[in-house]
Amino acid sequence: MSDAAPPPPAGPLADVLARTRAAPPRLGRVRLVGIDGHAGSGKSTLARRLSAALDGAPVVHLDDLASHASFFGWAETLARDVLGPLERGGTARYRGYDWERGGFTRDLTCSAAPVVLLEGVGAGRRAVRPYLSLLVWMDVPAATAWARGRRRDGPGLADFWRAWEAAELRHFADDPSCPHADMLITPARTGEGWPPKESRAGRDG
Repeated sequence: MSDAAPPPPAGPLADVLARTRAAPPRLGRVRLVGIDGHAGSGKSTLARRLSAALDGAPVVHLDDLASHASFFGWAETLARDVLGPLERGGTARYRGYDWERGGFTRDLTCSAAPVVLLEGVGAGRRAVRPYLSLLVWMDVPAATAWARGRRRDGPGLADFWRAWEAAELRHFADDPSCPHADMLITPARTGEGWPPKESRAGRDG
């Protein structure tokens, strides 16, 4: 077995890491990185890879704050229970939603690490943007992303997806994230993951 260190990140992942490290913190001492895009676009895959490359940077999943009753009504909860404590240098403590049981049944925490990743549809909404050091948009067309999500979840969740797609369209029509992104990443599907393939500058160039 080789003890050689794994190769350093390359391509868009390395670009995101470099931009993250160069950006000033805007949430107390925390660099908050938003990863936004349509449902099914590969946000959580990118968040996992970034977290690993950042020595286990904590990830806040917006799916834990949303619910069947309110897909996008989490802004106040995020500000009060997550962003507020992190800005003060403390630990965020919040309840996570269980999509199978239909209730906020899980106790979750997030420490005020040097970098915290905020992953989910709406991570770049106007109420959150002032606190973001970097906003990444997964540049996948809605129809393509949704089709992947539907395949992943199966026909049993078809009604859920119809409701979600309509709500997502309304959300982005009122509060778009993509025009404000610092980086746009186009993922390419290989196997079960969507690792980043290419990127282009967003609002900063």
